[in-house]
Amino acid sequence: MTPKHIPLSQDAALVVALAGTAMPFAHSAEDEAERWLRALRLHGQVGAALQALGVGESPLMTGSASDEDGPGTPPMGGQVLDEVTRRAGEFASARNADTVGTPDLLFAVLDVYGRLFDRVLYLRGTSREELGERLAGAAAHGG
Repeated sequence: MTPKHIPLSQDAALVVALAGTAMPFAHSAEDEAERWLRALRLHGQVGAALQALGVGESPLMTGSASDEDGPGTPPMGGQVLDEVTRRAGEFASARNADTVGTPDLLFAVLDVYGRLFDRVLYLRGTSREELGERLAGAAAHGG
C-alpha cells in the first residue's frame, strides 16, 4: 500500500524552500545540518521552540571554524532535501495529519543527520531533548 501524499504546511514549505536554496552551497554534511537548523529556526512550531531556547542567528560555521576537526563529512547532496521531505511525510502520515509540519521536518532531519544535527544543536546551546520538551510543552498548551 502506497502512503498518501500529505502536503507541506505553509511553514514547512518555507523551511524546505530555504533549505533547498542553501544546500547547494554546503561544503559538508555538518554544514548541511547547520543550514537546516537556520531554516527551521525561522518558521512554525519548531522556530518558536528554538527561539524560546535562545537559539539565535549566529553565522554559519564554515571555513576555518569547521576545519579544526578536519574537512568534515562529505555533503549528502541534492537528494537529501527529497529524503528529509519524504521522511517528514511519513511522520505526518503516522500521526494521521492533514499536512506536514515543521516538527515532522525536524524529526526527519534528526533521523537523516543523527549525531551531526545533535552537534549543531549542542553548539547553539541546546539539545534534541530540550527541543523535544519545548515542542511537547507547546503542543500541550495549544501552541
